[in-house]
Amino acid sequence: MNLQNRAREVLRRRGVVAWALYDFGNSAFATVVIAGFFPIFYTSLSAELTARDSQFWFNLTIALASLSVALCAPWLGAAADRGAARRKFLAAFAGLGILMSAALAWTPFGLWQLALLFYALGTIGFYGANIFYDATLLEVAGEQELDLVSGYGYALGYLGGGVLLAVNVLLVTNPRWFGLPDAGAAVAAAFISAAAWWGIFTIPILFAGRARGSCRRPVATPPRRAPQTRRASWSQVAQTFATIRAAQTPRRFLIAYFLYIDGVGTIFKVAVFFGARILGLPQTSLIIALLLTQFVAFPAALLFGWLGGRVGARNMILIGISVYCAVILYAWAWLDSAADFYGLAVAIGLVQGGVQSLSRSLYARFVPKNHSAEFFGFFNMVGKFAAILGPLLLAATPFIIPAASARDSILALLPLFILGGGLLWKVDAAAGAADMQRGTQT
Repeated sequence: MNLQNRAREVLRRRGVVAWALYDFGNSAFATVVIAGFFPIFYTSLSAELTARDSQFWFNLTIALASLSVALCAPWLGAAADRGAARRKFLAAFAGLGILMSAALAWTPFGLWQLALLFYALGTIGFYGANIFYDATLLEVAGEQELDLVSGYGYALGYLGGGVLLAVNVLLVTNPRWFGLPDAGAAVAAAFISAAAWWGIFTIPILFAGRARGSCRRPVATPPRRAPQTRRASWSQVAQTFATIRAAQTPRRFLIAYFLYIDGVGTIFKVAVFFGARILGLPQTSLIIALLLTQFVAFPAALLFGWLGGRVGARNMILIGISVYCAVILYAWAWLDSAADFYGLAVAIGLVQGGVQSLSRSLYARFVPKNHSAEFFGFFNMVGKFAAILGPLLLAATPFIIPAASARDSILALLPLFILGGGLLWKVDAAAGAADMQRGTQT
């Protein structure tokens, strides 16, 4: 069987489809709520506050939600592994996110504090569920299928999030076409649509069985009383941390991932701000750029996953990092129009999903038997803490270098990609897997 036919067979497998459909569904929260309409909704609700105070509470909420998930992720993973309850934990966190997304639609006008609470809990639900979603990759994909299947999930995520975002942009800009009185009612409907979309496409993964040929099958563990499980989980977290610290290659990968994924996340978060404040682009252009990134990333993530299986996940991530470096340099030196901004949106879309998906599949090769949720808890913890350094570098550059402009600040992101790529270059996936396995057996 040739590689193309083998790939098609893998991507049609019931367990793989169910797994990838979760990404198709939960990405609605990322695009419609996080990137799309909540910032606009919150701005309207907090009109009584000064711009400085409004921004302070918004950023504080994001930081606290991310920190909550980061600190709890390893323990949650250990608890789920010990009780073989990954899908139950996924359902619980996804359920929280879905309910909070819908709750935003009924937030009374002026109660910005309540809106931030719903948003924070929804964010915790979204990122918390991803710990267990990432961990179930090892249940549906064989050792040689990780790159392809991980890319498939990200590709469907970009497609699902992009489709619903496009529909809701049309809904908000033309509410009367849909029988709604105004844009405010349309934004509320957008929140409800994101909750429904997420909920519907969560159902398949909760009922899908383990795929035949998955690379690491858990060993059944006897039920434990809750206090014993909690104590055992904390003990397991400490043991896992010691294992990662002692395993040179996985440790090096996590440090590299911390650096370059911080750059990836920072560009995603500040691109719209850069386009609006630095270039003065209209909101329509910013939305078009966001949609371009989503829809380009759909086939690109699939392609990256396929190429990762042929030339190596590490090599493809390094190519993606190189593209990000080129994007930063171009944005600093030449970016000055909407057309340029669209071009960079396409370039980012070509590599963003691939870098994320192959990072997940490369790390999956280091994860030992029976501890996937636990080790992915650490992976997600690193990812959440990585959302801090890039924004701080952007904010601090003009103060450290008085002559630096806001445009010059983006050069501060280059070291994240260069240092992260340099460390990743030294990562040997085969050696890392053996290293981690030895650590868990001692």
